[in-house]
Order: sequence, then structure tokens, then C-alpha cells
Amino acid sequence: MMCVMHKTSTTHIAFASFIGTAIEFYDFYIYAMASALIIGQVFFPASDAAAQSLNAFLTFGIAFIARPFGAILFGHFGDKVGRKVTLAASLLVMGASTLLIGLLPGYDTIGYLAPVLLCALRFGQGVGLGGEWGGAALLATEHAPKGKRGWFGMFPQLGPSVGFLLATLSFLGLSLLLTETEFKAWGWRLPFIASALLVGVGLYVRFKLAETPAFAQALARRSTHVIPVQALFKAHLKPILLGALAMVVCYNLFYTATVFCLSYGTGKLGIARPDFLIMLCVAVLCMTLATPVSAWLSDRFGRRPVLLTSSALAVLAGFALSPLLTSDSLVLITLFLALALLLMGATFAPMGAFLPEQFPVELRYTGAGLAYQLGGILGASFAPSVSQLLVNQGGLPWAGYYVSSMAGLSFIAVLLMQETNRIKVE
Repeated sequence: MMCVMHKTSTTHIAFASFIGTAIEFYDFYIYAMASALIIGQVFFPASDAAAQSLNAFLTFGIAFIARPFGAILFGHFGDKVGRKVTLAASLLVMGASTLLIGLLPGYDTIGYLAPVLLCALRFGQGVGLGGEWGGAALLATEHAPKGKRGWFGMFPQLGPSVGFLLATLSFLGLSLLLTETEFKAWGWRLPFIASALLVGVGLYVRFKLAETPAFAQALARRSTHVIPVQALFKAHLKPILLGALAMVVCYNLFYTATVFCLSYGTGKLGIARPDFLIMLCVAVLCMTLATPVSAWLSDRFGRRPVLLTSSALAVLAGFALSPLLTSDSLVLITLFLALALLLMGATFAPMGAFLPEQFPVELRYTGAGLAYQLGGILGASFAPSVSQLLVNQGGLPWAGYYVSSMAGLSFIAVLLMQETNRIKVE
């Protein structure tokens, strides 16, 4: 009887850490896809198509600027009050912002107020997501058995790939079922509005959770801090900065493949939107498969060997971007997308345990979340727009060099960090 109860509890914890990140990243990715396909046309003046695309990518980047603020805000309460309530609040903020984007009138209706409100809601999305990942990772790893933190930390890392797959299938279905006029007029809004239902499911699951044992012990010891971020910057600045740099490769690979390549493929290469979305669905399966394998390897051989190997391969992958994208072969283009997302999964999975292991329990929500979100600013916030500018100035190979340089930066950061898979962090 006791074994069954433990198993059920463990399953609930794994599902709760997974479902929240899946929903929040679904919300985040539908905006990423919309920014590549329609946001510029709906919310900005129609005088210059290139400017519309660039402005859409810039609004995409706003949420990454907001995410560290979310990490600090929700981390403050997560490290003082508890993981459970804080995680529910972050999901609610994200869900409300996403729903309102789906209901927001466009430029033709309310003029320049449309992009202003869009930026504000995009900032709200970033704040909500900023508080999500750190709490979800702690929910999983602070319940993990000895020697399995990497495996348990994999569950929140699976959320982004599933969220992306749901987002891609949503836009694929709309592309197949609606005309271009219907898609632009109202169809693109449906995935944003539908997210409200998913958020309801996530809130229900999370409100049934108990507090993690590690944080419950910290509360009992009264070892929490009045202002966690102040204590964090005073004693743990190095792991924040190195952790952020280590995350750069994950973000850059993902958003180059899914946002920049989507825009470039449907725009410059003339690939039909449904075809490219199908290609991305195939590619994200590689990311989904790589995630548990990489997490298992990180428990078996250590976080650093897995991350160093994956980052080194990502450096090489950058040089394959231009030859494969310009090959005139859908198979070879899909190969690049699959390679990029496979390496994203391989570099991303160990981070669910590696970043929380860098910090003590009473500062872990803020520390791990802040490192993760700062990595987003460096690696992803303006990755599509930087790639587009590099292509405009020097050609497509420069977008690949950008990927390689970001992967090299993460390689160096991991090289400077300590191995943590065998240490006791509870």
C-alpha cells in the first residue's frame, strides 16, 4: 500500500512539473510562430513588409527582457513562501497575457495603440514564464531520489518540446483548414484563446501538490532570506553568470531553427507554410527523443561531459546551416532543423538539474530561474532579428556563424563550472 502511494505521488510530481512548462511554452511558442507568420501584418503599418517582420521579431524579444524580472519576482516568493503557490501564480499571469493577445484589436482598428498594448502583454508573458521554469525544475529535482536528479529534472525539460509540438500542430491545422484571408482576419487568434483551457488544467494539477521536502525543511530551519535576490548577488554571482552563458546554446539553437528558419523558409525560399510546419514537427521529435537520453547520460557520466560534447557538436552544426538551407531539398532542410533541435534537447535536458544544483535550497528558485532567464536574453531574445540582420548584411552563412559562436560561448562557460551530479544539494 505504501509503495503504491509513493508511486502515485511521484507520478503526480513528474506530471505537474511537465504540464506547467508544456502549457507555458505552448503559450510562448504560439507567439513565436505568429511573429514569424502574421504579427507584423496585424499590429504594424503596412508601408514596409521588411519593417513589419523586423518589428514582429523585436516584440518577440521583449518577453525575454521581461523573463529575468519574472524570475526575481516569483523567485522571491518561491524562496520565501513556497514552490506550490508561486508556480500557480506564474501560470495564471502567463495564461491571462496570452488570452488577451488573442483578443487584442490590430493596427487597422486602434492604430498605434495596438503595438503598444501588444508589447505590454508580451512583457506579461515574459514575466509569467520567468517564474515558471525555476519552480518546475525544483518541484522535480527536490523530490528526486538519490542519483536521479538529472532524470527527474528532465520532466520540466520535456515541456518545451511538447508545447512546441502543440503550437506547431495548431498553426498547421489552421493553415490547412483556413484561407489566407481567414487566417489573417481571425484564425491566428484561436491558439491564443484556446490556451485558457490548458491553463485551467495546469492550475488544477498544481493546486493539488504538496510543498517540496527540501523547502519544507528550510522553512522549519527558518533559513530563508528576507530579500533572496540580495543574498544571491552577494554570494552566488559567479554561478548565475556562468549558468546564463551555459544556457545560451540551447536558446540560440531552438529559436534559430523554429523562428528564423521558419521566416526565412516561408519567405525567401518560398516553402509553403504547411510544408515547413510539418518539417518542424518532424524535427521537434528529435528534440523530444534526445531529452531523456541526455538526462540519463548526465546522471550516469556527469552533467559537464554531456553538455561539453553537445555544445561542441552545436559549434559544428552552425556551419551546416547555410549549405543545408540553400540545398533546394526539403529533406536536407529538415535534416538541419532536426540536427539543431536534437542538439537543443541534448544541451537542454541536463540543465533541469545542473542549474538548481549550483545554489542552496533557500536561494535556489531565484538563482536557477535567474540564470536560466538571463541565458534567454543572451541566446534567444533577439536571435531571429540578429540572424535576419546578419543575412541582410553579409548573407546566410553569417547566421550559421552566429549559431557557432553562441555554442562556443556555452562550451567555455560549462568548462568553467563544477560538476554537480554527485553532490548532496538537499
